Amino acid sequence: MKALKRLVLMLQFFTRIPINIQITANSSDFGKGLVFAPFVGLVIGAVLTIAAYGLLFIFPRVMVSALVLVLYIAITGGLHLDGLGDTFDGIFSNRPKERILEIMRDSRVGTNAVLAVASVLLLDFTALTQINEEYFLRIILLMPMAGRAGSLVGAAVSGYARLGEGLGKSFIDFCGKKELIWGLIIYSVISLLTFDLKLWIILLLPPLAALLTVKYFSSKVGGATGDILGAVCELNQCIFLVAACGILF
Repeated sequence: MKALKRLVLMLQFFTRIPINIQITANSSDFGKGLVFAPFVGLVIGAVLTIAAYGLLFIFPRVMVSALVLVLYIAITGGLHLDGLGDTFDGIFSNRPKERILEIMRDSRVGTNAVLAVASVLLLDFTALTQINEEYFLRIILLMPMAGRAGSLVGAAVSGYARLGEGLGKSFIDFCGKKELIWGLIIYSVISLLTFDLKLWIILLLPPLAALLTVKYFSSKVGGATGDILGAVCELNQCIFLVAACGILF
């Protein structure tokens, strides 16, 4: 029952899919629930794939690619894109650690945030339009899973960067090696079910990319935050799509 509760909790937190179930949860449920992050990504991908399949009967693939990304933002509420923007505003401000963390918490959007979000969405869109038509729907299905594997890895290998409370503290404090191992098992099983060597190669990249990315960000602020986990998710998803474009064009 705990596992099911945490799965539902993750779906409620990371998506806007209407799941009207009241759940009593504590901080550990959020952190330990990250084990289901790849599966949550697969659920998001399934919604996007069904929508894309239907839209292909009406629009050319370029327009469908754009609509898929708009739907992705709607389903996720732009949660991780917000983290991407905040992270880039802070990390690339060239300020001391304490000031970087203050900037990341500021609700105002700076130039670095706009450039980061625009660049990632541009790369996502271009990659989707150039991927071989045979793989188009499968890549849409898998891309959110690849991204959310990044949040899992990032939380499991990091300490919390702030002294007080924050949105990411529960995830980082309670997501450990056990959650990382089981989460990557879920990720691997879903990957293997694609039965495609090229996709296996591409899906190997996100966990490694997440490790390197979160280590870089952590070196700037002495750990990770919720914004950094969001940034790693979006960057991971983008890396997955760019790699898919390079291999499957």
